[in-house]
Amino acid sequence: MTAGRYIALEGAEGCGKSTQAARLAEALGAVLTRETGGTSIGQRIRAILHDTTVTHLAHRAEALLTAADRAQHLEELVAPALAEGRHVVSDRSVYSTLAYQGYGRGLDVEEVREINRWAIGDRWPDLVVLIDTAPAVLEKRMRSRQQLDRFEQEGDEFHQKVRDGFRHMAAADPAHWVVVDGAQGRDDVFTALRRAVQERLGI
Repeated sequence: MTAGRYIALEGAEGCGKSTQAARLAEALGAVLTRETGGTSIGQRIRAILHDTTVTHLAHRAEALLTAADRAQHLEELVAPALAEGRHVVSDRSVYSTLAYQGYGRGLDVEEVREINRWAIGDRWPDLVVLIDTAPAVLEKRMRSRQQLDRFEQEGDEFHQKVRDGFRHMAAADPAHWVVVDGAQGRDDVFTALRRAVQERLGI
């Protein structure tokens, strides 16, 4: 049996990746999941990470919580699905931790990478699609949300560092990353996304 392909959608808060991940999974007949919170245990971890009343979470503790979620997610959901020949589309992946806790929080990116390499058993996504959107567009979209979670409430400087981190990783690994302009309309973004998956993975 041919193993499935593991596709991750990444981007800053408000870039539209959750919507596009759902559309892509439907088009491919793939398993749709997310990080954090893709398993029942992960949902409990996610509740801590996104809770706005959690105000004293150490950056390293935050990074370790995301790694714990990811270890459970890969073992319980992603790896079995891929072994069964099913494609997996994930709304965020290991690279979000590198962007948010590494570049955003200022932790050593290589240390965070090594922790997560161990957590995922070195099973990285086959393709990462970064939906890159200008800060002004993201800010406008975020203002339309009635309630913001703990990460969404972070300041402009943090979100710019996260975006820069994603862009840096994409530029450093073009064999596994594709960048899509998130300022386009939703249908145009999906067209570019679908084309990238077909061209890179043949599915």
